[in-house]
Amino acid sequence: MTAGAFVGIDVAKDTLDVHVLPTGQQLHCGTSVAEVRQLRGRLRRLRPRLVVLEATGGYGTTLAAELQDAGLAVAVVNPRQVRAFARAVGRLAKTDAIDAEVLALFAQKIEPPARPMGDAASRAMKALVARRRQLVAMRTAERNRLSRVDSVEVKDSIQTMLDTIAQQLADTDRRIHQAIKASPLWLEKAALLESVPGLGRVTAAALVAELPELGHLSRRQIAALVGVAPMNRDSGTLRGRRMVTGGRTAVRNALYMATLVATQWNPVIRTHYHRLCEAGKTKMVALVACMRKLITILNAMLRNNQSWNPRLA
Repeated sequence: MTAGAFVGIDVAKDTLDVHVLPTGQQLHCGTSVAEVRQLRGRLRRLRPRLVVLEATGGYGTTLAAELQDAGLAVAVVNPRQVRAFARAVGRLAKTDAIDAEVLALFAQKIEPPARPMGDAASRAMKALVARRRQLVAMRTAERNRLSRVDSVEVKDSIQTMLDTIAQQLADTDRRIHQAIKASPLWLEKAALLESVPGLGRVTAAALVAELPELGHLSRRQIAALVGVAPMNRDSGTLRGRRMVTGGRTAVRNALYMATLVATQWNPVIRTHYHRLCEAGKTKMVALVACMRKLITILNAMLRNNQSWNPRLA
């Protein structure tokens, strides 16, 4: 086997399908610790240029982290991009083996960037932040149910669930806070982020966990990574509306809530928002523009290791 190969891995709960290009070699194995260790060894000997997996949940993330720990370049990509690519190259059938081949071809033709998964502490922090989002979503769903039922028994059941979720949220917040305090780097980042009016502890933790690139990219790169950079939609003489697309949904959602607050309490963002509205922009367009301005301010603050200063924003 020669170096410079491209590897696609389709990850399921119990199985892994591997395809290697340009050799066309295929491999099917389980997800046990021993089998994953064996696969990791084979890939290390192969010395591939890039390994590509889809972002399909915890199974893929865990495998990607293990492969990166072994020194392999790994890219975890959006499944929608891969399906669009598959349709573009005429691969309409779908099986695990075919998906692995499509991923290898995607790696070979597109060469998506291999982004670091972070160390064990970073992955644990990210999992805690994701768990907090799940708990908030469950709380919202239970509150909505509570407002629509008349049965006393059902109301009691829902309230019991809400009490449990509240306890879990408090415990998760405590664990997140402890994780940040245990890392001097995270603690410094969180302190800088929380110095911004309108940006609280929850949003700061989400940015620390989900956007480690913050402070290391240009303003255009960070806006595109989050998904708040306007994309052209032009064809011929037609000039379409600029739209935001892609990016990291969890980060964008956290930034959206922070920006809503900032339009009320942050003097720089509030002024920018009202100026855009007075210029005829819709409220949503103005809000997205404020999200982009806020994330570029945060990016500059972390890059320069500087707390909030409205004169420099």
